[in-house]
Amino acid sequence: MAQLWGGRFTKKTDQMVYDFNASISFDKRLYRQDIEGSLAHVKMLAKQGILSEEERDAIIGGLEGILADVESGELRITPEYEDIHSFVEAVLTERIGEAGKKLHTGRSRNDQVALDMRMYVRDAVGETDRLLKDLLTVLFRIMEKNIDTFMPGFTHLQKAQPVTLAHHVGAYFEMFRRDRSRLADIYKRMNYCPLGAGALAGTTYPLDRDYTAELLGFAGPTLNSMDSVSDRDYVIEYLSALSTIMMHLSRFSEEIILWNSNEYRFVEIDDAYSTGSSIMPQKKNPDIAELVRGKTGRVYASLMGMLTTMKGLPLAYNKDMQEDKEGTFDAIDTVNSCLPLFTGMLDTMKFNKDTMETSAKNGFTNATDVADYLVNHGVPFRDAHSISGRLVLRCIAQDKALDDLTLEEFREESEVFGDDIYEAISMKTCVEKRLTKGAPGEVAMRETLEICKKYLEL
Repeated sequence: MAQLWGGRFTKKTDQMVYDFNASISFDKRLYRQDIEGSLAHVKMLAKQGILSEEERDAIIGGLEGILADVESGELRITPEYEDIHSFVEAVLTERIGEAGKKLHTGRSRNDQVALDMRMYVRDAVGETDRLLKDLLTVLFRIMEKNIDTFMPGFTHLQKAQPVTLAHHVGAYFEMFRRDRSRLADIYKRMNYCPLGAGALAGTTYPLDRDYTAELLGFAGPTLNSMDSVSDRDYVIEYLSALSTIMMHLSRFSEEIILWNSNEYRFVEIDDAYSTGSSIMPQKKNPDIAELVRGKTGRVYASLMGMLTTMKGLPLAYNKDMQEDKEGTFDAIDTVNSCLPLFTGMLDTMKFNKDTMETSAKNGFTNATDVADYLVNHGVPFRDAHSISGRLVLRCIAQDKALDDLTLEEFREESEVFGDDIYEAISMKTCVEKRLTKGAPGEVAMRETLEICKKYLEL
Protein backbone atom coordinates (compact mmCIF):
# COMPACT_ATOMS: atom_id res chain seq x y z
CA MET A 1 0.00 0.00 0.00
CA ALA A 2 1.52 3.30 -1.12
CA GLN A 3 -0.23 6.13 0.72
CA LEU A 4 0.33 9.87 1.15
CA TRP A 5 -0.84 9.76 4.77
CA GLY A 6 -0.41 7.57 7.85
CA GLY A 7 1.30 9.50 10.64
CA ARG A 8 -1.95 9.87 12.57
CA PHE A 9 -2.69 6.13 12.39
CA THR A 10 -1.31 3.29 14.51
CA LYS A 11 -2.95 0.40 12.69
CA LYS A 12 -2.60 -0.73 9.13
CA THR A 13 -5.62 -0.15 6.90
CA ASP A 14 -7.66 -3.28 6.33
CA GLN A 15 -7.04 -4.50 2.77
CA MET A 16 -10.74 -4.50 1.90
CA VAL A 17 -11.04 -0.92 3.20
CA TYR A 18 -7.95 0.07 1.21
CA ASP A 19 -9.29 -1.47 -1.99
CA PHE A 20 -12.70 0.12 -1.46
CA ASN A 21 -11.12 3.52 -0.85
CA ALA A 22 -8.51 3.37 -3.62
CA SER A 23 -9.15 5.08 -6.97
CA ILE A 24 -6.00 4.13 -8.91
CA SER A 25 -7.94 1.68 -11.09
CA PHE A 26 -9.81 4.55 -12.77
CA ASP A 27 -8.07 7.82 -11.90
CA LYS A 28 -4.88 6.57 -13.53
CA ARG A 29 -6.19 8.09 -16.74
CA LEU A 30 -5.55 11.49 -15.12
CA TYR A 31 -1.79 10.91 -15.12
CA ARG A 32 -1.04 13.58 -17.74
CA GLN A 33 -3.17 16.22 -16.04
CA ASP A 34 -1.68 15.31 -12.64
CA ILE A 35 1.87 15.68 -13.90
CA GLU A 36 1.14 18.90 -15.84
CA GLY A 37 -0.49 20.38 -12.74
CA SER A 38 2.50 19.36 -10.63
CA LEU A 39 4.93 20.92 -13.11
CA ALA A 40 3.10 24.25 -12.90
CA HIS A 41 2.90 24.01 -9.10
CA VAL A 42 6.64 23.40 -8.77
CA LYS A 43 7.51 26.29 -11.10
CA MET A 44 5.32 28.57 -8.99
CA LEU A 45 6.88 27.32 -5.73
CA ALA A 46 10.35 28.14 -7.06
CA LYS A 47 9.22 31.53 -8.35
CA GLN A 48 7.95 32.32 -4.85
CA GLY A 49 11.17 31.17 -3.22
CA ILE A 50 9.51 28.22 -1.48
CA LEU A 51 11.71 25.78 -3.43
CA SER A 52 15.26 26.34 -4.63
CA GLU A 53 16.06 26.37 -8.33
CA GLU A 54 17.98 23.11 -7.88
CA GLU A 55 14.96 21.46 -6.26
CA ARG A 56 12.71 22.83 -8.99
CA ASP A 57 14.92 21.50 -11.77
CA ALA A 58 15.26 18.08 -10.14
CA ILE A 59 11.50 17.76 -9.67
CA ILE A 60 10.72 18.98 -13.19
CA GLY A 61 13.20 16.54 -14.68
CA GLY A 62 11.76 13.72 -12.63
CA LEU A 63 8.14 14.54 -13.56
CA GLU A 64 8.94 14.87 -17.25
CA GLY A 65 10.72 11.52 -17.12
CA ILE A 66 7.71 9.86 -15.47
CA LEU A 67 5.38 11.31 -18.10
CA ALA A 68 7.57 10.10 -20.95
CA ASP A 69 7.95 6.63 -19.44
CA VAL A 70 4.21 6.22 -18.80
CA GLU A 71 3.35 7.26 -22.34
CA SER A 72 5.99 4.97 -23.86
CA GLY A 73 4.77 2.04 -21.77
CA GLU A 74 8.08 1.67 -19.97
CA LEU A 75 6.46 2.61 -16.66
CA ARG A 76 3.17 0.99 -15.65
CA ILE A 77 0.68 2.48 -13.21
CA THR A 78 0.10 -0.40 -10.81
CA PRO A 79 -2.57 -0.98 -8.13
CA GLU A 80 -0.28 -0.92 -5.09
CA TYR A 81 -0.72 2.85 -5.16
CA GLU A 82 -3.86 4.37 -3.64
CA ASP A 83 -4.40 6.91 -6.42
CA ILE A 84 -2.62 8.62 -9.30
CA HIS A 85 -1.23 11.29 -6.95
CA SER A 86 0.40 8.64 -4.74
CA PHE A 87 1.85 6.95 -7.78
CA VAL A 88 3.45 10.08 -9.20
CA GLU A 89 4.87 11.27 -5.90
CA ALA A 90 6.19 7.84 -4.90
CA VAL A 91 7.91 7.23 -8.23
CA LEU A 92 9.29 10.77 -8.25
CA THR A 93 10.79 10.38 -4.76
CA GLU A 94 12.21 7.00 -5.71
CA ARG A 95 13.90 8.54 -8.72
CA ILE A 96 15.20 11.88 -7.41
CA GLY A 97 15.31 11.38 -3.64
CA GLU A 98 14.42 13.93 -0.93
CA ALA A 99 13.48 16.69 -3.36
CA GLY A 100 10.53 14.58 -4.47
CA LYS A 101 9.00 14.86 -1.00
CA LYS A 102 8.70 18.62 -1.47
CA LEU A 103 6.41 18.31 -4.50
CA HIS A 104 3.27 18.50 -2.39
CA THR A 105 4.25 21.67 -0.53
CA GLY A 106 1.37 24.14 -0.37
CA ARG A 107 -1.34 21.90 -1.77
CA SER A 108 -3.77 19.15 -0.77
CA ARG A 109 -5.05 16.17 -2.64
CA ASN A 110 -8.39 17.99 -2.56
CA ASP A 111 -7.27 20.88 -4.77
CA GLN A 112 -4.97 18.53 -6.70
CA VAL A 113 -7.75 16.19 -7.78
CA ALA A 114 -10.06 19.15 -8.39
CA LEU A 115 -7.43 20.49 -10.78
CA ASP A 116 -6.81 17.13 -12.47
CA MET A 117 -10.49 16.52 -13.10
CA ARG A 118 -11.08 20.05 -14.32
CA MET A 119 -8.19 19.82 -16.76
CA TYR A 120 -9.33 16.40 -17.97
CA VAL A 121 -12.89 17.58 -18.57
CA ARG A 122 -11.58 20.73 -20.25
CA ASP A 123 -9.59 18.58 -22.68
CA ALA A 124 -12.60 16.30 -23.25
CA VAL A 125 -14.87 19.27 -23.98
CA GLY A 126 -12.45 20.32 -26.71
CA GLU A 127 -12.41 16.83 -28.22
CA THR A 128 -16.21 16.55 -28.20
CA ASP A 129 -16.43 19.95 -29.87
CA ARG A 130 -14.02 18.87 -32.60
CA LEU A 131 -16.03 15.71 -33.27
CA LEU A 132 -19.25 17.71 -33.43
CA LYS A 133 -17.70 20.02 -36.00
CA ASP A 134 -16.74 16.98 -38.10
CA LEU A 135 -20.36 15.81 -37.95
CA LEU A 136 -21.65 19.27 -38.87
CA THR A 137 -19.32 19.34 -41.86
CA VAL A 138 -20.82 16.08 -43.16
CA LEU A 139 -24.36 17.33 -42.50
CA PHE A 140 -23.56 20.49 -44.44
CA ARG A 141 -22.33 18.48 -47.43
CA ILE A 142 -25.55 16.44 -47.42
CA MET A 143 -27.62 19.63 -47.23
CA GLU A 144 -25.68 21.26 -50.05
CA LYS A 145 -26.27 18.30 -52.38
CA ASN A 146 -29.96 17.84 -51.61
CA ILE A 147 -31.67 21.20 -51.94
CA ASP A 148 -34.01 19.67 -54.53
CA THR A 149 -34.37 16.18 -53.00
CA PHE A 150 -38.05 16.15 -52.08
CA MET A 151 -39.34 14.05 -49.21
CA PRO A 152 -42.26 14.01 -46.78
CA GLY A 153 -42.04 16.05 -43.61
CA PHE A 154 -43.74 14.43 -40.63
CA THR A 155 -45.77 15.31 -37.58
CA HIS A 156 -47.01 12.54 -35.25
CA LEU A 157 -45.01 10.21 -37.56
CA GLN A 158 -47.67 10.97 -40.19
CA LYS A 159 -46.77 12.47 -43.56
CA ALA A 160 -47.57 16.15 -43.27
CA GLN A 161 -46.04 18.51 -45.85
CA PRO A 162 -43.33 18.18 -48.46
CA VAL A 163 -39.84 19.32 -47.52
CA THR A 164 -36.37 18.56 -48.84
CA LEU A 165 -33.66 16.32 -47.48
CA ALA A 166 -31.52 19.43 -47.10
CA HIS A 167 -34.18 20.99 -44.89
CA HIS A 168 -34.70 17.83 -42.83
CA VAL A 169 -30.97 17.33 -42.24
CA GLY A 170 -30.70 21.05 -41.54
CA ALA A 171 -32.85 20.56 -38.44
CA TYR A 172 -30.14 18.30 -37.04
CA PHE A 173 -27.49 20.79 -38.09
CA GLU A 174 -29.20 23.30 -35.77
CA MET A 175 -29.35 20.79 -32.92
CA PHE A 176 -25.66 19.93 -33.09
CA ARG A 177 -24.74 23.59 -33.54
CA ARG A 178 -26.54 24.32 -30.26
CA ASP A 179 -24.61 21.44 -28.69
CA ARG A 180 -21.35 23.16 -29.63
CA SER A 181 -22.55 26.43 -28.13
CA ARG A 182 -23.33 24.63 -24.87
CA LEU A 183 -19.82 23.19 -24.81
CA ALA A 184 -18.36 26.66 -25.39
CA ASP A 185 -20.37 27.99 -22.45
CA ILE A 186 -19.20 25.14 -20.22
CA TYR A 187 -15.57 25.65 -21.21
CA LYS A 188 -15.73 29.37 -20.45
CA ARG A 189 -17.42 28.86 -17.09
CA MET A 190 -15.15 26.04 -15.89
CA ASN A 191 -11.84 27.53 -17.03
CA TYR A 192 -10.67 28.71 -13.59
CA CYS A 193 -7.89 27.07 -11.63
CA PRO A 194 -8.60 25.51 -8.19
CA LEU A 195 -4.95 24.74 -7.42
CA GLY A 196 -3.84 26.59 -4.31
CA ALA A 197 -7.17 26.21 -2.53
CA GLY A 198 -5.58 23.60 -0.27
CA ALA A 199 -7.83 21.20 1.58
CA LEU A 200 -10.57 23.85 1.86
CA ALA A 201 -9.11 27.00 3.46
CA GLY A 202 -6.14 27.96 1.32
CA THR A 203 -2.62 27.82 2.70
CA THR A 204 -0.13 29.86 4.72
CA TYR A 205 2.48 29.58 1.96
CA PRO A 206 2.79 32.68 -0.26
CA LEU A 207 1.48 31.00 -3.39
CA ASP A 208 1.00 32.94 -6.63
CA ARG A 209 -2.27 31.39 -7.82
CA ASP A 210 -2.54 33.77 -10.77
CA TYR A 211 0.81 32.52 -12.08
CA THR A 212 -0.19 28.85 -11.69
CA ALA A 213 -3.47 29.52 -13.49
CA GLU A 214 -1.62 31.25 -16.31
CA LEU A 215 0.85 28.38 -16.72
CA LEU A 216 -2.03 25.91 -17.03
CA GLY A 217 -4.01 27.98 -19.53
CA PHE A 218 -6.80 29.04 -17.18
CA ALA A 219 -8.52 32.42 -17.27
CA GLY A 220 -7.59 32.90 -13.62
CA PRO A 221 -7.79 31.28 -10.18
CA THR A 222 -11.04 30.29 -8.50
CA LEU A 223 -12.17 32.83 -5.88
CA ASN A 224 -13.42 30.69 -2.98
CA SER A 225 -11.26 27.90 -1.62
CA MET A 226 -14.19 25.89 -0.23
CA ASP A 227 -16.04 26.01 -3.53
CA SER A 228 -12.80 25.25 -5.37
CA VAL A 229 -12.45 21.77 -3.86
CA SER A 230 -16.17 20.91 -3.69
CA ASP A 231 -17.38 22.22 -7.07
CA ARG A 232 -18.40 19.59 -9.60
CA ASP A 233 -20.89 21.78 -11.46
CA TYR A 234 -18.70 21.65 -14.56
CA VAL A 235 -18.91 17.83 -14.53
CA ILE A 236 -22.69 17.97 -14.22
CA GLU A 237 -22.94 20.58 -16.98
CA TYR A 238 -20.72 18.54 -19.27
CA LEU A 239 -22.68 15.36 -18.57
CA SER A 240 -25.86 17.30 -19.29
CA ALA A 241 -24.42 18.52 -22.59
CA LEU A 242 -23.28 14.97 -23.45
CA SER A 243 -26.78 13.69 -22.66
CA THR A 244 -28.29 16.28 -24.99
CA ILE A 245 -25.83 15.33 -27.73
CA MET A 246 -26.80 11.67 -27.31
CA MET A 247 -30.49 12.60 -27.37
CA HIS A 248 -29.94 14.33 -30.71
CA LEU A 249 -27.92 11.40 -32.05
CA SER A 250 -30.62 9.01 -30.84
CA ARG A 251 -33.42 10.96 -32.55
CA PHE A 252 -31.47 10.94 -35.80
CA SER A 253 -30.66 7.25 -35.34
CA GLU A 254 -34.35 6.45 -34.91
CA GLU A 255 -35.13 8.14 -38.22
CA ILE A 256 -32.30 6.36 -40.00
CA ILE A 257 -33.57 3.04 -38.62
CA LEU A 258 -37.03 3.83 -39.98
CA TRP A 259 -35.68 5.09 -43.32
CA ASN A 260 -33.59 1.94 -43.67
CA SER A 261 -36.61 -0.35 -43.27
CA ASN A 262 -38.25 -2.10 -46.20
CA GLU A 263 -41.36 0.01 -45.66
CA TYR A 264 -39.49 3.29 -46.22
CA ARG A 265 -36.36 2.47 -48.25
CA PHE A 266 -35.26 6.10 -48.08
CA VAL A 267 -31.63 5.16 -47.41
CA GLU A 268 -29.14 2.41 -47.88
CA ILE A 269 -26.49 2.18 -45.20
CA ASP A 270 -23.02 1.35 -46.48
CA ASP A 271 -21.85 -2.23 -45.92
CA ALA A 272 -19.01 -0.93 -43.74
CA TYR A 273 -21.56 0.41 -41.25
CA SER A 274 -24.05 -2.47 -41.34
CA THR A 275 -24.20 -6.03 -40.09
CA GLY A 276 -26.08 -9.14 -41.16
CA SER A 277 -28.10 -11.82 -39.46
CA SER A 278 -26.73 -15.18 -38.32
CA ILE A 279 -29.84 -16.92 -39.64
CA MET A 280 -31.60 -14.61 -42.13
CA PRO A 281 -29.33 -14.02 -45.14
CA GLN A 282 -31.42 -11.15 -46.55
CA LYS A 283 -30.91 -8.90 -43.53
CA LYS A 284 -28.82 -5.73 -43.50
CA ASN A 285 -29.15 -4.27 -40.05
CA PRO A 286 -28.60 -0.64 -38.96
CA ASP A 287 -26.58 -1.69 -35.92
CA ILE A 288 -24.57 1.52 -35.55
CA ALA A 289 -27.76 3.60 -35.36
CA GLU A 290 -29.32 1.10 -32.95
CA LEU A 291 -26.27 1.05 -30.68
CA VAL A 292 -26.08 4.84 -30.61
CA ARG A 293 -29.77 4.89 -29.67
CA GLY A 294 -29.15 2.28 -26.99
CA LYS A 295 -26.03 3.88 -25.51
CA THR A 296 -27.92 7.11 -24.90
CA GLY A 297 -29.33 5.55 -21.73
CA ARG A 298 -25.93 4.96 -20.15
CA VAL A 299 -24.93 8.59 -20.69
CA TYR A 300 -28.19 9.71 -19.07
CA ALA A 301 -27.39 7.36 -16.18
CA SER A 302 -24.01 9.03 -15.63
CA LEU A 303 -25.71 12.42 -15.40
CA MET A 304 -28.33 11.17 -12.96
CA GLY A 305 -25.70 9.40 -10.89
CA MET A 306 -23.64 12.56 -10.56
CA LEU A 307 -26.64 14.71 -9.68
CA THR A 308 -27.66 12.19 -7.03
CA THR A 309 -24.15 11.99 -5.59
CA MET A 310 -23.89 15.75 -5.19
CA LYS A 311 -27.39 16.56 -3.98
CA GLY A 312 -26.77 16.09 -0.24
CA LEU A 313 -23.10 16.93 0.22
CA PRO A 314 -22.16 19.60 2.78
CA LEU A 315 -19.15 21.83 2.18
CA ALA A 316 -16.38 21.25 1.50
CA TYR A 317 -14.74 18.09 0.07
CA ASN A 318 -16.30 14.69 0.77
CA LYS A 319 -15.06 11.30 -0.38
CA ASP A 320 -18.37 10.83 -2.23
CA MET A 321 -16.87 13.11 -4.88
CA GLN A 322 -14.56 10.31 -5.93
CA GLU A 323 -17.67 9.01 -7.70
CA ASP A 324 -17.37 11.86 -10.20
CA LYS A 325 -14.89 9.94 -12.30
CA GLU A 326 -16.02 6.52 -13.50
CA GLY A 327 -19.41 7.61 -14.79
CA THR A 328 -17.95 10.72 -16.40
CA PHE A 329 -15.14 8.78 -18.03
CA ASP A 330 -17.68 6.28 -19.39
CA ALA A 331 -19.94 9.04 -20.72
CA ILE A 332 -17.01 10.78 -22.42
CA ASP A 333 -15.81 7.52 -23.97
CA THR A 334 -19.35 6.71 -25.15
CA VAL A 335 -20.08 10.06 -26.78
CA ASN A 336 -16.62 10.51 -28.25
CA SER A 337 -16.85 7.06 -29.86
CA CYS A 338 -20.45 7.41 -31.04
CA LEU A 339 -19.84 10.72 -32.81
CA PRO A 340 -17.19 9.56 -35.34
CA LEU A 341 -19.05 6.31 -36.03
CA PHE A 342 -22.30 8.15 -36.64
CA THR A 343 -20.49 10.70 -38.81
CA GLY A 344 -18.92 7.93 -40.90
CA MET A 345 -22.26 6.18 -41.29
CA LEU A 346 -23.89 9.38 -42.55
CA ASP A 347 -21.00 10.25 -44.83
CA THR A 348 -21.25 6.90 -46.65
CA MET A 349 -25.04 6.58 -46.66
CA LYS A 350 -26.93 6.51 -49.98
CA PHE A 351 -30.19 8.44 -50.18
CA ASN A 352 -32.88 7.03 -52.48
CA LYS A 353 -34.18 10.32 -53.85
CA ASP A 354 -36.90 8.95 -56.13
CA THR A 355 -38.34 6.83 -53.32
CA MET A 356 -38.43 9.86 -51.03
CA GLU A 357 -40.28 11.98 -53.58
CA THR A 358 -42.77 9.22 -54.37
CA SER A 359 -43.45 8.82 -50.67
CA ALA A 360 -44.17 12.53 -50.36
CA LYS A 361 -46.68 12.36 -53.23
CA ASN A 362 -48.39 9.24 -51.94
CA GLY A 363 -48.74 10.71 -48.48
CA PHE A 364 -50.89 13.65 -49.65
CA THR A 365 -48.28 16.06 -48.31
CA ASN A 366 -49.56 18.58 -50.87
CA ALA A 367 -53.12 18.57 -49.49
CA THR A 368 -52.50 21.88 -47.71
CA ASP A 369 -51.38 23.34 -51.03
CA VAL A 370 -54.68 22.28 -52.61
CA ALA A 371 -56.45 24.27 -49.90
CA ASP A 372 -54.09 27.21 -50.43
CA TYR A 373 -54.85 27.12 -54.17
CA LEU A 374 -58.55 27.44 -53.44
CA VAL A 375 -58.00 30.26 -50.92
CA ASN A 376 -55.95 32.14 -53.53
CA HIS A 377 -58.98 31.82 -55.83
CA GLY A 378 -61.36 33.34 -53.34
CA VAL A 379 -62.63 30.28 -51.45
CA PRO A 380 -62.86 30.76 -47.64
CA PHE A 381 -60.14 28.75 -45.91
CA ARG A 382 -62.54 26.59 -43.90
CA ASP A 383 -64.38 25.58 -47.09
CA ALA A 384 -61.09 25.04 -48.90
CA HIS A 385 -59.90 22.79 -46.06
CA SER A 386 -63.06 20.69 -46.37
CA ILE A 387 -62.79 20.40 -50.15
CA SER A 388 -59.15 19.31 -49.91
CA GLY A 389 -60.10 16.70 -47.30
CA ARG A 390 -62.78 15.23 -49.55
CA LEU A 391 -60.28 14.99 -52.40
CA VAL A 392 -57.92 13.07 -50.11
CA LEU A 393 -60.75 10.65 -49.28
CA ARG A 394 -61.38 10.17 -53.01
CA CYS A 395 -57.68 9.41 -53.55
CA ILE A 396 -57.60 6.91 -50.68
CA ALA A 397 -60.61 5.10 -52.17
CA GLN A 398 -58.92 4.94 -55.56
CA ASP A 399 -55.39 4.29 -54.23
CA LYS A 400 -53.87 7.27 -56.02
CA ALA A 401 -52.09 10.54 -55.25
CA LEU A 402 -53.65 13.98 -55.56
CA ASP A 403 -51.45 14.62 -58.59
CA ASP A 404 -53.13 11.63 -60.31
CA LEU A 405 -56.67 13.01 -60.13
CA THR A 406 -58.16 14.24 -63.40
CA LEU A 407 -59.25 17.84 -63.73
CA GLU A 408 -62.84 16.61 -63.91
CA GLU A 409 -62.41 14.88 -60.53
CA PHE A 410 -61.01 18.07 -59.04
CA ARG A 411 -63.90 20.10 -60.48
CA GLU A 412 -66.47 17.68 -59.05
CA GLU A 413 -65.45 19.04 -55.65
CA SER A 414 -65.08 22.68 -56.77
CA GLU A 415 -65.53 24.54 -60.04
CA VAL A 416 -62.68 26.83 -59.03
CA PHE A 417 -60.02 24.30 -60.06
CA GLY A 418 -58.27 24.93 -63.36
CA ASP A 419 -55.43 23.38 -65.33
CA ASP A 420 -52.92 25.23 -63.20
CA ILE A 421 -53.76 23.05 -60.17
CA TYR A 422 -51.17 20.46 -61.23
CA GLU A 423 -48.36 22.97 -61.31
CA ALA A 424 -49.58 24.43 -58.00
CA ILE A 425 -49.40 21.09 -56.17
CA SER A 426 -46.24 19.64 -57.71
CA MET A 427 -43.58 18.79 -55.14
CA LYS A 428 -41.24 21.37 -56.63
CA THR A 429 -43.84 24.15 -56.41
CA CYS A 430 -45.03 23.13 -52.96
CA VAL A 431 -41.52 23.37 -51.59
CA GLU A 432 -40.12 26.30 -53.54
CA LYS A 433 -42.96 28.70 -52.77
CA ARG A 434 -42.13 28.38 -49.06
CA LEU A 435 -39.67 31.24 -48.91
CA THR A 436 -39.85 32.48 -45.32
CA LYS A 437 -36.52 32.43 -43.48
CA GLY A 438 -35.85 28.90 -42.27
CA ALA A 439 -38.29 27.27 -44.74
CA PRO A 440 -37.36 24.53 -47.25
CA GLY A 441 -37.74 26.64 -50.41
CA GLU A 442 -34.58 26.93 -52.49
CA VAL A 443 -34.10 30.67 -51.94
CA ALA A 444 -34.51 30.36 -48.17
CA MET A 445 -32.42 27.19 -48.07
CA ARG A 446 -29.52 28.78 -49.92
CA GLU A 447 -29.54 31.67 -47.45
CA THR A 448 -29.39 29.15 -44.60
CA LEU A 449 -26.57 27.24 -46.28
CA GLU A 450 -24.53 30.41 -46.59
CA ILE A 451 -24.96 31.07 -42.88
CA CYS A 452 -23.98 27.46 -42.08
CA LYS A 453 -20.94 27.69 -44.33
CA LYS A 454 -19.69 30.82 -42.60
CA TYR A 455 -20.30 29.20 -39.24
CA LEU A 456 -18.15 26.18 -40.13
CA GLU A 457 -15.35 28.46 -41.30
CA LEU A 458 -15.04 29.98 -37.79
